[in-house]
Amino acid sequence: MTVGQALVRFLSQQYTVDRIGSEEYRERTVPGMFGIFGHGNVAGVGQALRQFQGQDPSIMPYYQGRNEQAMVHQATGYARHTRRRATYGSTTSIGPGSTNLVTGAALATTNRLPALLFPSDVFATRTTDPVLQQLERPDAYDVTVNDTLRPVSRYFDRVWRPEQLFSALLNGLRVLTDPVETGAVTIALPQDVQAERIDVPQEFLAEREWRIRRPEAEDEDIREAMVKIRSAKKPVIIAGGGVHYAFAVNELRQFAESTGIPVAYTQAGVGVMDWDHPLCLGAVGSTGSTASNALVAESDLIIGIGTRYEDFTTASRTAFQNPEVSFVNINVASFDAYKQGTQVPVVADARKALVKMNDAVSGILVPEELSGRVAEEKKRWDSIADAAFAERYRPLPSQNEIIGTVNEAMDDRDVVICAAGSLPGDLHKLWRVKDPYGYHVEYAYSCMGYEIAGGLGVKRASLHEQDDRDVVVMVGDGSYLMMHTELVTAVAEGIKLIVVLIQNHGYASIGALSESLGSQRFGTKYRYHDDEGMSFDSGETLPIDLATNAESLGVHVIRVEPGENVGKDLGEAVKRAKAAPEGSGPILIHVDSDPLIDAPDSESWWDVPVASVSDLSSTQEAYKVYESKKSTQKPLLG
Repeated sequence: MTVGQALVRFLSQQYTVDRIGSEEYRERTVPGMFGIFGHGNVAGVGQALRQFQGQDPSIMPYYQGRNEQAMVHQATGYARHTRRRATYGSTTSIGPGSTNLVTGAALATTNRLPALLFPSDVFATRTTDPVLQQLERPDAYDVTVNDTLRPVSRYFDRVWRPEQLFSALLNGLRVLTDPVETGAVTIALPQDVQAERIDVPQEFLAEREWRIRRPEAEDEDIREAMVKIRSAKKPVIIAGGGVHYAFAVNELRQFAESTGIPVAYTQAGVGVMDWDHPLCLGAVGSTGSTASNALVAESDLIIGIGTRYEDFTTASRTAFQNPEVSFVNINVASFDAYKQGTQVPVVADARKALVKMNDAVSGILVPEELSGRVAEEKKRWDSIADAAFAERYRPLPSQNEIIGTVNEAMDDRDVVICAAGSLPGDLHKLWRVKDPYGYHVEYAYSCMGYEIAGGLGVKRASLHEQDDRDVVVMVGDGSYLMMHTELVTAVAEGIKLIVVLIQNHGYASIGALSESLGSQRFGTKYRYHDDEGMSFDSGETLPIDLATNAESLGVHVIRVEPGENVGKDLGEAVKRAKAAPEGSGPILIHVDSDPLIDAPDSESWWDVPVASVSDLSSTQEAYKVYESKKSTQKPLLG
């Protein structure tokens, strides 16, 4: 076989196996391959995909991509919805095709999600150097553009000789299916090596199973954790994405209900409890609810489950204000279990740890005072959110009203997708979720352009599972302009993906942040250039028509016009889109909004430095606020 053929055939025989309680799972680890072809991969992996398609299309289904970065986003969206049990491969040509993978790889690795990348590389023989698109470095001739993928990949290898393929793929799959080590797996393939002949052992091409390792918690760690929990007066659970990946939602709810300990959740943890559960405080941190932030500020014990404690979660380490606060951290990765200076790390699968903790909860019940405080703060936040949803600004609605209207029009099992701009923070605060799979916001990398491609990956996973839930992408105009190319992919494959495009003629999120930092929304508006003032801030609004843009790509578009009926029309548009049959292709709902109306205050903070010296009075005032907030930070160990 050629190296390309051996690679494709090998991937077709890889299976992920998993056990959750008494349930067994077995599925192909790599169910398909995305690809954009160029001179680097057309005769290697491309030829192999075509050859096997002729033999049996199910060996390795191929899907066209429109942008290499977006291909990785699709794979990552698929991986998250399948709870890291499966992901797609991506093949690219050399040069720009390969470097376009970098952002997608960084997103996958930052989010601890598997993605399998095969960037093509220069000739291993060097006989024709420099080839088209080759980067030459006189100080290091073995460096190629693919080395830019090293720091953003969890595993990186390069197959300089055909026989290196075996160890490269086996090590790559090892990392890909490891819940601790997973992320982007990059195996660079020189274009001449891809087409070389290799004798392949039969055992390499045989079916192989990769079992997801779910380590048990050590009894001593559980005992120490329960001692801390028993002595706590104001404990709060912060649940992250690890709860979902461990399929620990039921065990978490059981633990919370048995003890009365309230639950707050990170961006990746949304959906671990129904939003209206009496013990659900909602989102935590800089983009959190006032309920979560009030209880976390007073807490004497934070029980972190499956969270990596990023700065939004900790409100840049201003969230935990109780001088006696301590931490119990449950995480499959020791790197995260030891964060916040904890002396009680529980390095284990979240579900297995919670099973043992549930067996040991007898006699633990939070004080009545804490229960009353939870109910009081939850009621206060719910009324704040209700008021935000009820806003009726006209002719342009607020983003709060748009979120509430779309949320209400969707079914509980539907999935909302987002990644960047003001939307992720507002969704984290306001979106009301009643299904563990109902919320998919990529916020570890918060990558503009992820939304449509990631949403398409989620929809592929849903279709594969024969699940009839709708996938609704919410995206602002700034992020849409960054990368909307996979709408064409959805059109080509007839995939029903609902996109709600909010047009606010600029970068609303960074505009609001800029204003709060005294930078006066500089450079955040979509305006004609003012030649005299050398500015984009004061010109006329650009005549951008993104609805027509989407129509030109073959997308069915529903325009929601500004005016008195905008809220009602938006709700009806979502219902119309949901009523469309599967296989009818993507539907885009276009709605204008007022970018100057903020979401409710989280009563929290996020550390973004302010210029300490400035001629602008707005910056001077912002710096005073910054110094005040900075003084509340608690630089904990870890």
